Amino acid sequence: MASAVVSAAFRLPLATRRFSNSSPRISLHHPTIWTRHLRRITTASSMSQLTSETDASRTNDENSAEKPDDVVVQYVVLRRDLIDSWPLGSVVTQGCHASVAAIWSFRDDPVTLQYCDPQHIDSMHKVTLEVKGETQMMNLSEKLNSGGISHKVWMEHPENIPTCIATKPYPKSQVSPFFKKLKLCK
Repeated sequence: MASAVVSAAFRLPLATRRFSNSSPRISLHHPTIWTRHLRRITTASSMSQLTSETDASRTNDENSAEKPDDVVVQYVVLRRDLIDSWPLGSVVTQGCHASVAAIWSFRDDPVTLQYCDPQHIDSMHKVTLEVKGETQMMNLSEKLNSGGISHKVWMEHPENIPTCIATKPYPKSQVSPFFKKLKLCK
């Protein structure tokens, strides 16, 4: 058994076989090799598969490019007063909780299923906005309720502090008018 050196600290064994003394060595190996840093090296045989997957996704992208406003998006709204007074990680965590809770609460909704579909999982769209404080957040929640927009108000327990709002995924054209006056969270 021979071995190929990928790096000084990592060696991969390769099976070799000789058919006769005059024939060249033939190396048999798996088409994908993982290096020490778990980078994937792809050979020509698996490149054709990647090319066909890319062509299929390019076709889907061309179809979705016809309706740019109908991209499925989830809105997350944080409180500026908490961003200024809490640790950043804590506020980000509140947004994550609200986002997951909204998706889980509406997991059987067709648009949510489309948003979480394995085909679209790597191209999710979220818009993170901010309001000044609790009063503005609760007013936004009432406005969303009256407009029929499903959402989750995340409450920090045990303090019962409303920290974040996350909508279920919606086509952007349907939900964006409710958020036009809000600032992007920076």
